[in-house]
Amino acid sequence: MGTGRVTHLSVRGLALFVLAAMLTPSALAGEPMERPVLIGSLASSFGFSGTTLGLRDGLEELGYRENEQYVLGMRFTQGDPSLLPAAARDLIENGVDILYVEGDNALRAAQLATREIPIVFAAVSNPVKSGLVQSFARPGGNVTGVSGLSAALGAKRLELFRELLPGLKRVLFPYDRADLHAVAEAEYYRVAARRLGIILEEQPLGTQDEAREALARIRKGTVDGILATYLVPLNIPGFILEAESREGIPAMYAAGFWPDRSGFASYAPDYYSSGRQAARLVDKIIRGANPGEIPVEVNMDFELVINLKTAKALGIEIPPEALYQADRIIR
Repeated sequence: MGTGRVTHLSVRGLALFVLAAMLTPSALAGEPMERPVLIGSLASSFGFSGTTLGLRDGLEELGYRENEQYVLGMRFTQGDPSLLPAAARDLIENGVDILYVEGDNALRAAQLATREIPIVFAAVSNPVKSGLVQSFARPGGNVTGVSGLSAALGAKRLELFRELLPGLKRVLFPYDRADLHAVAEAEYYRVAARRLGIILEEQPLGTQDEAREALARIRKGTVDGILATYLVPLNIPGFILEAESREGIPAMYAAGFWPDRSGFASYAPDYYSSGRQAARLVDKIIRGANPGEIPVEVNMDFELVINLKTAKALGIEIPPEALYQADRIIR
């Protein structure tokens, strides 16, 4: 996914950047620099995410020219969060000026790797509750970023799922037990399920093979729907997408990326917008601001996406009043 000249490198790839003279903190977008700003992006994804594309486009909108005033390189760990600490250290050893991280686990790995290099995050649900920052107003240390509130949207996500599927009674939520974001989501889903009278079947998973096997065993009729977390540790959303197509079980995702790839529906922040917001924070750091004193921002741009083609293939007739709530419909 993605366009443009973003550097694609694996965790075990060659050196990402060639070191050069130090960047002067007063360098501004659109003005000559001694060398490009080196931004290392870290995520557990399988490729370029919406937040990274948003960051790149946001920097361009601010006047930064890629490969002239900034270079964006990425480490994605192919759904394996255990590789994040090594990937963070690898970026640091290759001389990045700023770390851009996606998700709670990537942020924690970056914080363990450095207390000096500025860190800007996106797609972290509640960094204060997770103990990753001191407060939204003054995050402290070397970190700031954009919170997506995806986990906190769990109650509304489950509520919308039932509105799209009035007969929804039993829902499966498979997640990586080591993923901080997913563990937080599970808490919100428990509360919402009790309130809505829905049976929530949680399935904590530990390895990608375990996730593959668990979702391969799912059969139509055992559950009415499946909830998918935003991040992709263990490739759980990918396996859910396969189960949805194979068994005809509708799934509600936590990112619009999945309905674009034939998933039934999603309710989540627009993560592309989160990346664009993060670009402004990166700009402030380049201009000399202390990241720990830059308030954490919240992306309030939420969207309900429905793939009507998939709904028809699954034999689902969505009530008109529910369909009208969609911000985007894929026909």
